[in-house]
Amino acid sequence: MDCTTRTSVVSRSSHKTRLDPIVQTSIADFIKDTPQGLEADAILRSCVHCGFCTATCPTYQLLGDELDGPRGRIYLIKSVLEGSEVSHKTQLHLDRCLTCRSCETTCPSGVRYAQLLDIGRNVVDKSVVRPWRERSLRRVLRVLIPHRKRFAMLLGLARLLRPLLPRKVQAKVAPRRATSPRPLTQHRRRMLVLEGCVQASATPNTNAAAARVLDKLGVSLINAAKAGCCGAMSYHLSAHEEGLAFMRRNIDAWWPHIEQGVEAILISASGCGAMVKEYGEVLKHDPNYATKAARVSDLAKDLCEVMAKQDLTDFRGMGHEQKVAFHSPCTLQHDQQLTGVVEAILSQAGFKLTPVADSHLCCGSAGTYSILQGELSQQLLENKLGALQAGKPDAIATANIGCQLHLESKAQVPVKHWIELLDGGRA
Repeated sequence: MDCTTRTSVVSRSSHKTRLDPIVQTSIADFIKDTPQGLEADAILRSCVHCGFCTATCPTYQLLGDELDGPRGRIYLIKSVLEGSEVSHKTQLHLDRCLTCRSCETTCPSGVRYAQLLDIGRNVVDKSVVRPWRERSLRRVLRVLIPHRKRFAMLLGLARLLRPLLPRKVQAKVAPRRATSPRPLTQHRRRMLVLEGCVQASATPNTNAAAARVLDKLGVSLINAAKAGCCGAMSYHLSAHEEGLAFMRRNIDAWWPHIEQGVEAILISASGCGAMVKEYGEVLKHDPNYATKAARVSDLAKDLCEVMAKQDLTDFRGMGHEQKVAFHSPCTLQHDQQLTGVVEAILSQAGFKLTPVADSHLCCGSAGTYSILQGELSQQLLENKLGALQAGKPDAIATANIGCQLHLESKAQVPVKHWIELLDGGRA
């Protein structure tokens, strides 16, 4: 019996699965005494299986199956780590998770679900050979997207051939945006900025706008030329060592600037920020990088965290009551726990925020999810845009490059990074 069916299942009704609470764990020898096994065991034991998480899980709401919700996936991972046979169905249920971490926000026991999922996916992917199409697609994503120059070339080619591409693919091609200059003033206050891999070419004005806004506040943004992808994509696609290599490269690139006293590592893409803030955790067993990684995580700040601590008097009223719907990315509200920070900044600046129903739910972007799980992603996108556009906003604002590109593929109004609103005063 494989671990898709070997759980403490008490009953099945239609396609829904009901599960008994976890009472104890018995981690298999192959992983029991490893750092991953010890961490997973502790996380599993912290789950009381209350079920609160299912109420806020986007995929459970769509599919109605416990194995496509946090509680069911925890059972599957438990079975995998206890040595049960692993199947493609197990892999599918784990693949369908957005890693939005809405369940962590809801969980009264503080279960570190995302860490458990990374461990479980890594074990499963080593045990189950994916069909060649899946392997090829994942490999292509890892070879192209995290590398800034390669992605820029790919995006340029896609823009050139856009009229010839299928309509569904056309919608995913980021439109060309005119680049705008960054300030040349050198202030005493300095912060590193992560340029990223996709954002640097898909939405280059995001960090340019951030640099201009912070320049008005007496802060200079510094780019470390050798820094690149945060490592999130590779790490979350079970290529852990590849992801860690990206992280170590960034640490090496940033360290001389850190030694020179930069205030913070500013990150305008909340998905990247969530990953950089976890460098200390994922590299804690690396004797050469553990201390540096912890320091980097301490310095990592989302753009809204930095802006919220500044005197924003000069930005008051610049929004002129323009209506904006703010989409708070999962990595901002659930991972970094920064709910309401951007909203407060925009309100202070004079933008009128429209109500957004079910604002805790994912838009369906979720890194590579919109490519690997297209059908579910599109359902989530339709639901999210319905909620965002219900208040008839002049624009949609967000805080993550992936969400921005995903939303604008079907949105009826402009979709911008929120810092662009403060930079130009126009929605």
